[in-house]
Amino acid sequence: MRSHLPLNALRAFEAAARHLSFKAAAEELRVTPAAVSQQVKALETQMGVPLFIRMTRALQLTDAGREALPVISEGLDRLEAATARIKNHSEALSLTISVSPSFGAMWLVPRLERFYARHPEIDVRLDGTDRRVDVARGEADLAIRYGAGGYAGMRVDHLFDQRNTPVCSPDLLRDSAPLKDPKDLAHHTLLHVNWKDPQASWKMWLTAARVTGVDATRGPQFGQESMAVEAALEGQGVALLGDRLLADHLISGRLICPFGDDMRQSLDFAYYLLSREDSDGNASVAAFRDWLLEEAR
Repeated sequence: MRSHLPLNALRAFEAAARHLSFKAAAEELRVTPAAVSQQVKALETQMGVPLFIRMTRALQLTDAGREALPVISEGLDRLEAATARIKNHSEALSLTISVSPSFGAMWLVPRLERFYARHPEIDVRLDGTDRRVDVARGEADLAIRYGAGGYAGMRVDHLFDQRNTPVCSPDLLRDSAPLKDPKDLAHHTLLHVNWKDPQASWKMWLTAARVTGVDATRGPQFGQESMAVEAALEGQGVALLGDRLLADHLISGRLICPFGDDMRQSLDFAYYLLSREDSDGNASVAAFRDWLLEEAR
């Protein structure tokens, strides 16, 4: 009966038969050589036939052992494959995605409903963090990162580049000084984001735009883009932010680019989707990747 199959003993025999060594089998199975020997002896007793010829420093398979080895090996391989499929199926129903809080709140979360509509069987867990997450070691299934690229040892998919542009609430233009030319920024509060990309600062933008007479050091500092966005929406000043993250606010008119598209500054950093190199076999990872790349396009 299957309920009486001595699986541990079969594993011990199969490993010992492949290596012709109880010691090597023990190292593979992470048990002691004595435990392997006892398991094999119990199997021989249950089967009523010897499987090994035990010599002083070596093992030799009996005819019964040689006949049994390929069949048992195949059976254990199939059991392992079936177990892996069950595990993958369970994991495939959920995805852990590491994403910066601002990117998650401003760009990803507003679009997730479309992913759920397409894949209602997959649960997404968002880990909002800027800390480095080791996707290769399984700390997350996928990670979305803003950087210069060059992520070794992982599959890397480019999502989109970033262009920095000054933005503000349309109410700001009605209630304060004009903002028709970049030099008019001297009469407005600059909202700063502590970017890890040095190109993305107000100082760099003003230099590239050849604007003088504007103090690029003054104004509130924010640790997350989303905070600067809220300040801009409330009319507290002019923020320098990535146009892709602001797409929804710009389309709705809640934020405007007072100087037009010509004043958007391209950056070397971009957004990337990171996953394990062998993640193609995970159907949920592949589904999310395909959907995200489609959204990015």
